[in-house]
Amino acid sequence: MGDKAHTHPGAAGRATAADHPASVRNVVLVGHSGSGKTTLVEALALTAGAVNRAGRVEDGGSVSDYDDIEHRQQRSVQLSLVPVEWDGFKINLLDTPGYADFVGELRAGLRAADAALFVVSASDGVDGSTRMVWEECAAVGMPRAIVITHLEAARADFSEMTRVCAEAFGADDPDAVLPLYLPLHGPEGPDGHAPVTGLTGLLSQKLFDYSTGARKESEPGEDQLPRIDEARNRLIEGIISESEDETLMDRYLGGEQVDVKTLIQDLERAVARGVFFPVLAAAPAADGARQGLGTVELLELITGGFPTPLEREQPRVTTPDGTPRELKPCDPGGPLVAEVVKTSSDPYVGRISLVRVFSGTLRPDETVHVSGHGLADRGHEDHDVDERIGALSTPFGKQQRPVSHAVAGDLACVAKLNRAETGDTLSAKDDPLLMEPWEMPDPLLPLAIQAHSKPDEDKLSQGLSRLVAEDPTMRLEQNQNTHQVVLWCLGEAHADVALERLRSRYGVQVDVVPHKVSLRETFGTRAAGRGRHVKQSGGHGQFAICEIEVEPLPGGSGIEFVDKVVGGAVPRQFIPSVEKGVRAQAAKGVAAGYPLIDVRVTLLDGKAHSVDSSDAAFQTAGALALREAAADAKIHLLEPVAEVTVLVGDDYVGAVMSDLSGRRGRVVGTEQVGTGRTLVRAEVPEIEIGRYAVDLRSLSHGTARFSRAYARHEPMPPQIAERIRQEAKDGS
Repeated sequence: MGDKAHTHPGAAGRATAADHPASVRNVVLVGHSGSGKTTLVEALALTAGAVNRAGRVEDGGSVSDYDDIEHRQQRSVQLSLVPVEWDGFKINLLDTPGYADFVGELRAGLRAADAALFVVSASDGVDGSTRMVWEECAAVGMPRAIVITHLEAARADFSEMTRVCAEAFGADDPDAVLPLYLPLHGPEGPDGHAPVTGLTGLLSQKLFDYSTGARKESEPGEDQLPRIDEARNRLIEGIISESEDETLMDRYLGGEQVDVKTLIQDLERAVARGVFFPVLAAAPAADGARQGLGTVELLELITGGFPTPLEREQPRVTTPDGTPRELKPCDPGGPLVAEVVKTSSDPYVGRISLVRVFSGTLRPDETVHVSGHGLADRGHEDHDVDERIGALSTPFGKQQRPVSHAVAGDLACVAKLNRAETGDTLSAKDDPLLMEPWEMPDPLLPLAIQAHSKPDEDKLSQGLSRLVAEDPTMRLEQNQNTHQVVLWCLGEAHADVALERLRSRYGVQVDVVPHKVSLRETFGTRAAGRGRHVKQSGGHGQFAICEIEVEPLPGGSGIEFVDKVVGGAVPRQFIPSVEKGVRAQAAKGVAAGYPLIDVRVTLLDGKAHSVDSSDAAFQTAGALALREAAADAKIHLLEPVAEVTVLVGDDYVGAVMSDLSGRRGRVVGTEQVGTGRTLVRAEVPEIEIGRYAVDLRSLSHGTARFSRAYARHEPMPPQIAERIRQEAKDGS
């Protein structure tokens, strides 16, 4: 790499379809917010001739962050595809948000890509969340490279950042994380900072000067050779150690000169196999420049060192009923299998589905089978429908450029798939197939909403269904206990974007209201109650009297009703009426308006009238009896308790455990997971963890994950219960 000549026509204003998987490269850009991913995508597009100036398409808009919400928030909030052409290859650049709230978009990008570029800012370093994504990629063997940006920063140090990256990403083998190029510095400015003006290729031993706005090649001076040789020798040893030729290291150590062509071939194989991770540098083009620093080198690495879609292991494929189906990997002539990795709405075109084709060839105006399974817990019902797809296109900023087809391995946008949702599989109508869904992060921040007005109420249901269809990391809950509509999100920024999309895309204005947890009531002591419902007002009267006893039961028992009436004091036909009245009152609550649970209600005695007794009268009497018993008993408020598991770095275990204790949590165990991580298990009242998704991220600097599951209801502390009761009184 670094010794190739490149000639390519500008790709601005046109779009072509790849004809074979071997000519496609799918690359996802990963890095924390502000690391420079979007700027890098725009610089690569400029160098490849896909845009007329840095980051701009013909209408003047950005090639990547083009959504109105992204403009307002000044950050990426969604996955963006930017296709460019370079030396006969089609490169699909997948720009992902760096903010943790949009990790669902990142996971979609990882699913669609075959290799990853980790973008690291020289001024910020490597954060914990980036390390976690690196580990995810390592677990599946995804090829990776590292790009260091922001070298123009005053204290930027490429050598130091290379060391930091080797420490962060090369825990098993630091010599697998090495630079391919060294920065070439210009003269120092008044502030003492020497700007990076070019790169030195360690394998080619050439200088590549970008100071004039276009890459120029030259030979290094004698004074530069010692520095080059030291880094070059280490790089060669790193490449050879990962070579498939086991004799090469012995030959090299024996003094044999390994030619550059062989080294480049071994480097490309090691990168494609995911065992060597080169470090490069990049910077955007200056005003008027045609190429950004390091962009040619990056494009060379992508086309020469990253794998083709043919080399990717295909996700598991079954028929809709679960029968496994073996397919030839990435075969353009095979059965159609494509996956919707992103869904968006356009005010003029309608729904647009970004799909990755894994097998077969997708063509416009075909009827395809749409299968969606395995996301029922996110509000996505399983579905199998046939739909006719509209035009095929490739996105470029806000534009959609038509293409004639999309072969296996390529990405394209499909218009007017009205039923398809993110994560769905597209296959042939007469041969329906289903891909195993990728892992989605669990949304753990509740957002309770209600329509702002009657017109909004009419549109709310449809707007919410479209929202969750686009974003499977969002879960819609219609809570039957609290009667709230709850959107479960990944964080506050995720919630803000959801509300903005409801308003701007679907014309629905909503109000955010306090989220309620499902409290319960129960009897703390045994009590008796007498329900007397006697009325006479002309015509048929109402007469029913019943006497009950209520006693507490163990948690999880529900409501038990026992009949111990003797002598027909309550006629047999009215005993179910008493039970119905008791259960109806229990559902309404007896103290603070929360459902009553875990009690046994025993009907002991009563009275009836031959004319005036009725089903309705005994229902009322049963309810009155339960309320009277509650007035004389100690009533506990029960709160839901969640089983919480937190996976956190060892450095933050103490802080996490202390925080959980402060939330009235009980730590029930810890265990070591891998190297440097601990799994903390605790039981915490749900009322205390409404914002835990946000607070844990802050506490652990984005490095911890947690899950929660309902465990049981248990009594709330008296002082908190009293506050809840008072709030209920004030609200009524």
